[in-house]
Amino acid sequence: MRRKFGTAAVLLSAALALTACGGGGGGSNPLDAPSAAPSGSAPAGGGGKVVIGSFDFDESVLLGSIYAQALEAKGVQVEEKPRIGSREVIFDQVKSGGLTIVPEYNGNLLSFIDLKATAATTEEVNAALKEKLPAELEVLDSSPAEDKDTLSVTKETQAKDSLATMEDLAKVSKKMVVGGPPEFKKRWEARFKEVYGLEFKEWRPTGPTTADAIKDGTVQVGNVFSTDPKMAANGLVALQDPKSIFPAQNVTPLLNKAAATDTVKTVLNDVSAKLTTQSLLDMMQKISVNKDEPATVAKEWLTTNGLG
Repeated sequence: MRRKFGTAAVLLSAALALTACGGGGGGSNPLDAPSAAPSGSAPAGGGGKVVIGSFDFDESVLLGSIYAQALEAKGVQVEEKPRIGSREVIFDQVKSGGLTIVPEYNGNLLSFIDLKATAATTEEVNAALKEKLPAELEVLDSSPAEDKDTLSVTKETQAKDSLATMEDLAKVSKKMVVGGPPEFKKRWEARFKEVYGLEFKEWRPTGPTTADAIKDGTVQVGNVFSTDPKMAANGLVALQDPKSIFPAQNVTPLLNKAAATDTVKTVLNDVSAKLTTQSLLDMMQKISVNKDEPATVAKEWLTTNGLG
């Protein structure tokens, strides 16, 4: 919604994604925290304080912590504002400068700013982003790490209804309840119908509980992200997407141009170069299954990769 990953009173209270992605932050809005304006002299890394936001789901919080700790290791003054909410909320904050950086998913970001986008590969998506992003914003290097949207079902549903692809789903979708982030219907209903002929009995906002809702039958199909450890734990199967309706979803830093220094850009590009899908899966396993704190997992990964 991860991570179209990413979207707002209903959206903010139960927000995703991409992806991107959803979660249950709770409490006061992190954007209500004190201003990001730095006090005193600039840090050794150059420039003022950078403010890193994240979407309201664990993987985004993890990525935000990786960015923050990598920058701090280079002397950059950082403030983290985790679990802000959906892309609808965060995008405008980065554009206005309230946030300096957010870990994004390139395909969902493109779909958010251009509903008619058809780019599918990483290269196509990033080229389109450079054309479509507002002048205040830029994306840095995409990492090889990818967390794709899926429509997933249980193995039992797959066998019963002979489902292999999203095209196959069209023959039974009218009898099914589909789950996903609160913004999922708004973003995808028209496209699913246009591309695959999908029409669902009901769209239910299941947020971060989507994988569990599929397993217990609350919904029959749902938008689960490919790096969610519950895919395997709950015995879920991602339906193939032969028409590439879900674009590439590489983890990609989104920055406010005016607030990000060359040091910041270099550090984040170094992080992206070493972040892989497998490492993301491994880290999410520690958070989801072992219940490790995202900051602890982030520190371990940075140290292992010589970035901490």
